[in-house]
Amino acid sequence: MLPHPVREVTVDQFPFLIGRSLQHGNHLVLEDLRISRRAAAIVEIDQQIWVEDLGQANGLYVNGEQVQKRQLKGKDRIRFGLEDACTLVFHSAPQQTATFAPARIQDLLGSLSGTQSTDLHGLHILLEAASLLQSGLPLDSVLAAILNHALGVTNADRGMFLERGEDDAMQVRFGQDKSGEPLPQDAMNPSHTVIRQAVAQRSIVINEDILLAERKVQTAQSVMIQMLRSVFVLPLYARGSEGTDEELLGVLYLDSKRTAAFSALEKQILEALGAQATAILENARLLQRERERQRLEQELSIAREIQQGLVPHGILEFPNLTITGIHMPCHEVGGDYFDIFPLEDGRIALLVCDVAGKGLGAALLTTMLQGAMSGLTLDADPLRVVQHLNKFLCNHANVGRYATIFLGMLDTSGLLEFVSAGHPSPLLIHGEQVSEIFSGGSFPIGLIPEASYDAKKIQLQEGDTLVLFSDGVTESENTSGKLFEIGGLATALTGKANLALTDLQTEILADIRRFAAGAKQSDDVTLVLVRYQPQVSSVT
Repeated sequence: MLPHPVREVTVDQFPFLIGRSLQHGNHLVLEDLRISRRAAAIVEIDQQIWVEDLGQANGLYVNGEQVQKRQLKGKDRIRFGLEDACTLVFHSAPQQTATFAPARIQDLLGSLSGTQSTDLHGLHILLEAASLLQSGLPLDSVLAAILNHALGVTNADRGMFLERGEDDAMQVRFGQDKSGEPLPQDAMNPSHTVIRQAVAQRSIVINEDILLAERKVQTAQSVMIQMLRSVFVLPLYARGSEGTDEELLGVLYLDSKRTAAFSALEKQILEALGAQATAILENARLLQRERERQRLEQELSIAREIQQGLVPHGILEFPNLTITGIHMPCHEVGGDYFDIFPLEDGRIALLVCDVAGKGLGAALLTTMLQGAMSGLTLDADPLRVVQHLNKFLCNHANVGRYATIFLGMLDTSGLLEFVSAGHPSPLLIHGEQVSEIFSGGSFPIGLIPEASYDAKKIQLQEGDTLVLFSDGVTESENTSGKLFEIGGLATALTGKANLALTDLQTEILADIRRFAAGAKQSDDVTLVLVRYQPQVSSVT
């Protein structure tokens, strides 16, 4: 099985539960069969973060030491059970944005000697603005306060915050005049010529007297119409992650109809105000992305619950048959699907389907196929059903996916009529023998409109067990890249003809888990067990 990529998870509530099963309320689900359904919890005690073992098989380890409960520090490594099991690395919340502004202010304070009263007034404004980072006020209120401070430092006539829109054009988010009153909509007209210049240079642009600026600034339409004499533009860039460029978040813009003269300190104060605005905008952007991620995870969780609700659960008993099945997607949702349903003539239909690919797209197609199947079961002819499904998918070629399918119909005498479209042959347990019920291949549905399929029959004997599965079972990999294959499954079934179906299912999954030896599940796993027993007469 392929290793799962490293991912980051935000611990945003306490207790934060970790385990293998989504159904147990876990906030972080780890798809490793060796991890317990409720393995561990991250808790907060006296404003400290702790990890607690909730019953993890083979124990919970922090930095190689088995613990029941341990306070966590930065870079602590949490391991679940065996040496090669999943490992979490704990990182405490970053403090860069909260400490950046005070550090910047301290730099300014440290650089002063014999400051003038105007400089002290500017520093007072800056210290007030620094407290906004911890205020918890709404985003627009904080940005408006910073803009008001910038106007106080520069005595400009008006100020605006601009954000980059979806088409990358700069759009005014809000603006105000020097008295703190919001600007009317028709007054939201900054000089885009100077803004483009600042963005192109990736630095502050200050025109203390536009009459002395370059020609294209002097003749800009907005400058001439509004009779502007001074303009200050500070582009706000978020620090890029490793290996990526900085991202333009917006622009702090000030202008006036009077000439301006900025002292060195005032320019530094404006830079520091811009840095605070950048930190606030970046935090808001990260918060929005985190909320979007949580919303997507919640929707995927709902989709998983719906998909799991579409497949049968537990033991199903019909006259002459006992059936059980399980579907384990390797992601939140998967492309495997199975169903078991009675027909009007007393036969039982058995269906296992495997859509090419994984994730949400494959899951949507399984739902389409289930809908298509719901109106075809009355036909009771497996060959015609498969041919219809093939044409159905081919006629929707824009979907761009195909599927393998095994469809069988089993009557009360044990006669199974079936059609396979590219799906692996089920295995039959007959006494001490384990064998495939057919050989040879065929096309999956959804590839070739003219593809032909054959219906075959097999007679089951009393006590026979039919094992239907998806290729996620036989293509399970271990850490060396070796596949479980049909031979591995046949070996897992040998000598177990008399086991109850639930015990047999547990044994098969345990054999797959032992073979994988901790390797990540890389494909959906579906397993259906059907036992023919004429003496069974109850119907559930």
